[in-house]
Amino acid sequence: MTAVLTRRPGLARVRAAGSPLHLACLAFVALVVLAALLAPWLAPHDPNTVDLGDALAAPSAAHPSGVDAAGRDTLSRLLLGARTSLLGPLGVVALSTVAGIALGTAAAWRGGWPDSVVSRGTELVFAFPGMLLAILIISVYGEGLLAPVLALTVAYTPYVSRLTRSLVLAERARPYVSAYRVQGHSALQICLRHVLPNIAPVVLAQSAVNFGYALMDLAGLSFLGLGVPALTPDWGRMVFDGQTAVQHGYPLSAILPCAVIVLTVVAFNVVGEHWADRVARRDR
Repeated sequence: MTAVLTRRPGLARVRAAGSPLHLACLAFVALVVLAALLAPWLAPHDPNTVDLGDALAAPSAAHPSGVDAAGRDTLSRLLLGARTSLLGPLGVVALSTVAGIALGTAAAWRGGWPDSVVSRGTELVFAFPGMLLAILIISVYGEGLLAPVLALTVAYTPYVSRLTRSLVLAERARPYVSAYRVQGHSALQICLRHVLPNIAPVVLAQSAVNFGYALMDLAGLSFLGLGVPALTPDWGRMVFDGQTAVQHGYPLSAILPCAVIVLTVVAFNVVGEHWADRVARRDR
């Protein structure tokens, strides 16, 4: 019996740390973020240097991941493209999370007509696809990262707002909120100091999942030629540029960015769902 008891804390720590799949995805996310931060020092070549004489070259010591149809080093573009490919989703998630928390909290706490206005507004945005909104804004303001980020922020805010509203409604009914009100605390103080910290883990878990979806949406816009400018390294743009190589029987320059996009999206989804599961088990 003593031996069994001494093993339980270790097993608890293993379960808390997560499954092998979660740990692998967490390590992959950390690797991608690290590669994006250190890209200028890790890239073996200038990502925009064109050498048509070396176009579609196979992987070699000088070019470990081969060369695309324009003679640019694929590995260098993958590393530098990580910055753009992660920066856009980060902007979408950060802006939509802040806006969604503010709208959801105000709607749940105030109730009445503010709740009705926010609820009808989110339903209206749900009825309009985010990608179409992004294409519309880009067609007006031109290519770049700002327009699609703002458009997808509008599209993702209702998801965070609806989640926050349901969480704040549940927290508002708890006894500690009534206790703080009796003590004379204002609604703003209660929300900022107590309600929002309690719901933050769930909202952040959802934001991690949203990051993967935003990355996929922005990569799709870049593939359509509606995202970053043509010379800017970006994973979605690399897939678009790799179409020529695929037609000539050299698919590596298109397959590699596709694989990185898929793995990154899956990794963020697994990490976000794992965090959500941990919060759900903690609240039981």
